[in-house]
Amino acid sequence: MLLQHLPRDSAFLRSVHGDDAAWGLQEHLLALAVDHLAVGNWLFTAAHTDGDPPDQPDPIPRPGADDPGTSSARSASPAQITAFFASL
Repeated sequence: MLLQHLPRDSAFLRSVHGDDAAWGLQEHLLALAVDHLAVGNWLFTAAHTDGDPPDQPDPIPRPGADDPGTSSARSASPAQITAFFASL
């Protein structure tokens, strides 16, 4: 019972969960907000670039994630983005 209420930065939780113990809801939400801001900036830049669009930004690495570059959401290609904005 006492182990359930240990703080996230306790030595026991760090030894059991590793880096996962350091990330709570606030850290995950902040990383998600930064990732969305970076993608929004990338979309704006890609839509307003005449030449080759810049590379997509890498997401903030999360603890416990094997590959930080994978995402369950599909992303649009630069050609699809250009076609979308051209149709407006």
